[in-house]
Amino acid sequence: MELGRVVSELGLEPLATGDLTRDVQGGYACDLLSDVLAHAEAGDLWITHQRHLNVVAVAKLRDLAGVIFARGNRPSPDVVARAAQEGVNLFLSSEPAFEVAGRLHRLLHP
Repeated sequence: MELGRVVSELGLEPLATGDLTRDVQGGYACDLLSDVLAHAEAGDLWITHQRHLNVVAVAKLRDLAGVIFARGNRPSPDVVARAAQEGVNLFLSSEPAFEVAGRLHRLLHP
């Protein structure tokens, strides 16, 4: 499903956006960067509570469709700026990670 539609359907707040026409393949919910590096697939939307610069690096390295910061955990301006520079999509959700993951799953697998 196109990323722009996912963002709209989930009511996500865009923080840094690049290609919103990108296809979202799935989701990955985890706060361990090493686990995301080892198991997230290209095209996944990563749901996390982590808010530091390494999130951008991991998302870029794994070619993720984007990162959703759950529970209103807004990253600092330097993280958003780096994501914009690197072309990494960042979004904010006020919902807990469990809710975001459930809604994303229902959206991608009706």
